[in-house]
Amino acid sequence: MTTKEMGRPHHEAAPSQKRPDSTGDNSTAAQRRRALEALETGPKSTIELRRRWDILSPAPRIKELRDRGYVIVTNWVQHATDCGNLHRVALYVLVSSAAAGAPG
Repeated sequence: MTTKEMGRPHHEAAPSQKRPDSTGDNSTAAQRRRALEALETGPKSTIELRRRWDILSPAPRIKELRDRGYVIVTNWVQHATDCGNLHRVALYVLVSSAAAGAPG
């Protein structure tokens, strides 16, 4: 690896892959909001939450949502990565929203 390449990210998202509403906010609160927004549209896998919703560690964000009263079920599924390899990953399903409060 050359000195020029060392500071470069491994993979940059193509413009079409970037979320149109992305503000660049990677705080835990912002990631929780994105996780909840994603789950409200249907079940999401760990890989989907990482790739499409920019949540690199989905499990802690899901736990935080559960701690706030959201009922989220975890199912284990086989899911292919971008490299084509199958992995056992979580598939999160939002069953019910919190009675009160925001995900932040």
